[in-house]
Amino acid sequence: MATVANSVAHPTLVSADPFIPAREQKNLHNRWHPDIPAIATVKPGQVFNVECVDWTGAQIGNNDTSDDIRDVDLTSVHNLSGPIAVEGAEPGDCLVVDILDVRPFDKMPWGYTGIFELENGGGLFAREFQSRAAKAIWDFKGVYATSRHIPGVRFAGVSHPGLIGTAPSAELLATWNKREGALIEAHANSVPPVAYGPLVPGAYVGQDLPDDVRAKIYREGARTIPGREHGGNCDIKNLSRGSRCYFPVFVKGANLSVGDLHFSQGDGELSFCGAIEMAGIVTFSTSIIKGGVEKFAMKQPIFLPSPVDPLYSAKLIFQGISVDYHGDGTQYNMDATVAYKQAALNAIAYLMKIGYTREQAYLLMSAAPVESHIGAIVDSPNACVTLALPLGIFEHDILPKDEGLKKLEFGQCAVRSDGVL
Repeated sequence: MATVANSVAHPTLVSADPFIPAREQKNLHNRWHPDIPAIATVKPGQVFNVECVDWTGAQIGNNDTSDDIRDVDLTSVHNLSGPIAVEGAEPGDCLVVDILDVRPFDKMPWGYTGIFELENGGGLFAREFQSRAAKAIWDFKGVYATSRHIPGVRFAGVSHPGLIGTAPSAELLATWNKREGALIEAHANSVPPVAYGPLVPGAYVGQDLPDDVRAKIYREGARTIPGREHGGNCDIKNLSRGSRCYFPVFVKGANLSVGDLHFSQGDGELSFCGAIEMAGIVTFSTSIIKGGVEKFAMKQPIFLPSPVDPLYSAKLIFQGISVDYHGDGTQYNMDATVAYKQAALNAIAYLMKIGYTREQAYLLMSAAPVESHIGAIVDSPNACVTLALPLGIFEHDILPKDEGLKKLEFGQCAVRSDGVL
């Protein structure tokens, strides 16, 4: 007979409501800064839950227009839960984080993928496509996702935190701001921007702080957009339940924060908001390796991906090289980004032959469990990058045939209410 004795639920250290704006909730923050205090302390080995809002902080709705994507306030993202200190962690240590589970809220069994405006977020093809807002809503049924905005596909998600990392030291924060500031200054007129520097408007720490401390954090705090030495927004799709992360520690307690949960994502997260973004719950356990930064020559985190992975063995693989043959034909020297873009554009063009719109194909490549690899990066002048599209996610045959591809009707994803694409 089951007994209550010795049955203790794992504590939830951060509670969040996915339907309430992030700025109205406690224990969330959207900047990196060493002066943001830990909201809780855990012992090594303790199992605990952390609830997270979606990365925009409840700005995006389950509807059939992309006006909310168009109008999203990017000064207030990403919204992270934490920080959480680990007892005994010191600068120079390695914080070992076991991701035990990642799941959506029961009361919010849906997520979204977005194409952002050229002038507000952009994405991999922001300039090529002169991007205008579009989105797809995905419904979750157990491990599977389907979308009324991209019919004909169904796939198992590999749910993971897109953003997880430790707090920077004051010295590391200053390094980030200096080097990224120089890049911004060198490309002052770039659209979309090459980087986002500290910005007081939109900054938020959901704790009671002295006014001078809050002002300092808002003035100096690094934006959460890119990944950096501490982890951050790396969007590694295989960091699902069962993964282990090794993070360098820069401040006492490590001060771990997490957010930007994804139900699924393709390698590269093409469209900026390219995963299936969701709100949900992460279960963690941590441990410490003393002196781990020196022991492992750590300059950035090390990851042990999850053993849990959807089995999609049959794939259609698209190749790209360092030639902009979808643009002006320029030859680049060993540029893997150009090669990746060509592979992705090849796949998008192929999907359009099947009947998907460019927007649907772009969103699908971002959200589905697409795999990308560098095939060769030694054969000058062309890097070779591949992008693999799982055949098993489609409800129809997409393989090449002698007679060509059968074009079907899949409608269109959610677009702006004014119809602009």
